[in-house]
Amino acid sequence: MTVRQPLPPDLFEELCPSSLVPFRFGDKWSALVIRCLEDGPRRFSELRVPLPRVTPKVLTQTLRGLERSGLVSRTAHADPASGVEYALTPLGRSLLEPMQVVYGWVAEHWEELLDAQERYDAPPLRSPA
Repeated sequence: MTVRQPLPPDLFEELCPSSLVPFRFGDKWSALVIRCLEDGPRRFSELRVPLPRVTPKVLTQTLRGLERSGLVSRTAHADPASGVEYALTPLGRSLLEPMQVVYGWVAEHWEELLDAQERYDAPPLRSPA
């Protein structure tokens, strides 16, 4: 069994550049799950630590979708203590470099993206009657 470093619990906090990507790789959580698997296989419970805002049901659906797309593999170990592990496939790994480019773009335009979202979400100004 391979010893892995635990993922930091604040890896994907709410104000993370990853959450501001203006388009999604599949769905809201797929890109974040792919990033969580970047350093090697993880069990479901290990994925829950850096992704506290995703419900177990949605995480399961996301993992199944990524598996269906050939981006993630699921390995059920014979030893119940080892459980099930998820890992990036070579196809999934091929997404890491393009994703890094997108995250770099988001980091470069962080303030502009936040300003645009705030302007859009602000209530409309009323003109005097």
